[in-house]
Amino acid sequence: MPELPRSVNYLALAIFAPVLILTGIAGFLVPAEYSLTSGAAPYNIFHIFFGGFGLLLVWMRKEIWLVVFNLGFGLVDLYQAVASFLHLFPEKYFLWTRVDDILHILIGMALIIIGGYGFLRRPMS
Repeated sequence: MPELPRSVNYLALAIFAPVLILTGIAGFLVPAEYSLTSGAAPYNIFHIFFGGFGLLLVWMRKEIWLVVFNLGFGLVDLYQAVASFLHLFPEKYFLWTRVDDILHILIGMALIIIGGYGFLRRPMS
């Protein structure tokens, strides 16, 4: 049986989920004085957990869940940038840096565009 072409949401999450996991692991391994991003333990666990969840969704290959994850995580990323600037929850636990803020804006916007594209391209199985 020939393999179906992969959607942009599938490819994005297949790349992004392992990056999230590696980011979380690196946060535990790289000393704070050498890191440009937050190394707070709750923030690292957040990355590892959602990276693992994203990989599970990639493995399931249900387009609707890939789209929902990308849209949802994109919104969470944008919220984190806003929360950092406005000193909202979970700032005191995640200890974001300006580099985190920039990454959250860029990645958040990209994930929302990718997820929105997938949402508009229905039908999803």
